[in-house]
Amino acid sequence: MHSTACDVIGRFGGIATTAQLLTVMTRQQLDVQVRNGGLVKVWKGVYAARTPDLAGRLDALDLFVGRPVVACMGTAAALYGFDFENTTGVHVLDPGIRLRSKVGLTVHQRTGAPLRRVAGRLATSPAWTAVEVARQLPRPRALAVLDGALASGSCTHDDLERAVWEQVGRRGIVQVRDLLPFADGRAESAMESEARLVFIDYDLPIPELQFEIRGPRGELWRVDFAWPEQHVVAEYESVAWHAGRAEMLRDKRRSAGIQEMDWTYVPIVVDDVRVEPWRLADRVSHHLARPARAS
Repeated sequence: MHSTACDVIGRFGGIATTAQLLTVMTRQQLDVQVRNGGLVKVWKGVYAARTPDLAGRLDALDLFVGRPVVACMGTAAALYGFDFENTTGVHVLDPGIRLRSKVGLTVHQRTGAPLRRVAGRLATSPAWTAVEVARQLPRPRALAVLDGALASGSCTHDDLERAVWEQVGRRGIVQVRDLLPFADGRAESAMESEARLVFIDYDLPIPELQFEIRGPRGELWRVDFAWPEQHVVAEYESVAWHAGRAEMLRDKRRSAGIQEMDWTYVPIVVDDVRVEPWRLADRVSHHLARPARAS
């Protein structure tokens, strides 16, 4: 990168405007740097030395707008720590001046949305954000968002209930209201939430979440789902969990140890949840119907 441009960007916190950069280079040099990858155009008239993270893109947007923007939807969810949809674009409230939706940016009208400060900037409150995001999603993902909001510690079940009533009459709110009694902050991944909804939809007994089992040599195993009276456990197994020989061996030893303690172990993969949920429900139901084993 042009060394003086690097100095300017560093001096202004990692981002700089066209006017700031033109104090040390010509317009032609600026265009060449962007074409060659020496500079990244974040927003119109705002540049960075490298592709910024979410916080950097928001800071750059502040610079473009001329005032701090307010995050909402998936962007706010990311700031609170429950953006399971991996939102790529930036979502902000309409600041009322010179900002329109474009590729990578969506501007929302949300008059009256409650705000909270997070990561140094204002965003729609966590409960409002969770409910608003959940309204846009299919039921399994909606439950994952509600679970994630609770797991993040940024809001309570009462907060979510209040946000549901604040958004009464809006599209998708009935679905969220119906899911809210099942929201549980103990879920540790979106796929765990989706799997739990299968149990709910097929009228299986609600399992204990993150249940702890002690092994004979002092091991402590925590499982995703457990029905203690029937000595049945179920766990969601992702491809990433088995990404490597060491991880696979660790998991096999763990599941074998749980079975040695007379627990029936039911593995769950993504197709069980999203493609053939009835088969998963039948499999778990079969094991739950068997005579309970002695502890």
